[in-house]
Amino acid sequence: MSVIDVRSDTVTQPTLAMRQAMFDAVVGDDVYGDDPTVAELETLAARLLGKEAALFVPSGNFGNQLALYTHCRRGEEVILGDDCHIVWHESGGAAVIAGVQLRTIASADGVLDAAEVAKRIRVGEDIHWPRTGLICVENAHSNGRVIPLAAMQAVWQVAQAHAVPVHLDGARVFNAAAHLGCEVSAITACADSVMCCLSKGLAAPVGSILAGNADFIARARKNRKLLGGGLRQAGVLAAPGILALTEMAARLPEDHARARQLAQQLAALPGITLALDDVHINMVWFRLPGHLDSKVLMAALDAAGIKANPPEHGMMRLVTHWQIGDAEIARIVAVFAGLLA
Repeated sequence: MSVIDVRSDTVTQPTLAMRQAMFDAVVGDDVYGDDPTVAELETLAARLLGKEAALFVPSGNFGNQLALYTHCRRGEEVILGDDCHIVWHESGGAAVIAGVQLRTIASADGVLDAAEVAKRIRVGEDIHWPRTGLICVENAHSNGRVIPLAAMQAVWQVAQAHAVPVHLDGARVFNAAAHLGCEVSAITACADSVMCCLSKGLAAPVGSILAGNADFIARARKNRKLLGGGLRQAGVLAAPGILALTEMAARLPEDHARARQLAQQLAALPGITLALDDVHINMVWFRLPGHLDSKVLMAALDAAGIKANPPEHGMMRLVTHWQIGDAEIARIVAVFAGLLA
């Protein structure tokens, strides 16, 4: 029996085309700047993301923390949502690496209120205050919802008025663009820098991109080396990244359609609470009935060859990706239907 893994889209295996591209990749030493495949990837990424330059980095976490470290001076303050990835899932790196203070705002399912952002920008000079060094936004949000362009633009306008840079955690920005039906550059236009993952739904085995203006990326390149992220013959990793940005980005709507299919079938089961309107990308969040023992559920999923993260406080998340098709959806739903019948 084949294993179905819906813990996250980080579990995706590289496609056969990606494996072949890795084998065939022309490589150099990227720390010297002479790996042609990395250069090709960075040029392509900069163009798609609407920025002057781009930098290949080992991971999304690395890319976000590199952005904070490059934008900010130690002791400065970063304004961001209290439920965002940088706050919740990056091991407190902002304090350790950039040495910055995080000033969080309660978000509305990931959407930041521009007026609340404006209230927290330090205006003027006071010896008691940290300086506002950066605003961070996230799209798509790690809760699976896509932030409307109007909300992104409102925060961007506030930032511009106060000359504060904006960084976009765009780990799944290509998913966000697919949902909104726009070019990725329409989203990234609302930020000075952007990080996007080549792994996750785009299925590359390793790596992310940090993009921004040429001066910012030049400084980030030095900081990448300082943080241990300078790679040598990295073309073997960049080659599948090129396919991630072209072939795999184009098929993301398939993952979104499968997520909606899964959500609709789960929502029809007794006891499951699910907001279909919140299924924007490839993530399905739902609440289980209180009588369903999570240990029983996880044992049943395991017996069916399904890997999933257990529920937390009654909420569960399943994530679709290129290796999840109709047969996989049917097997997943059958387990829940059997337990809830």
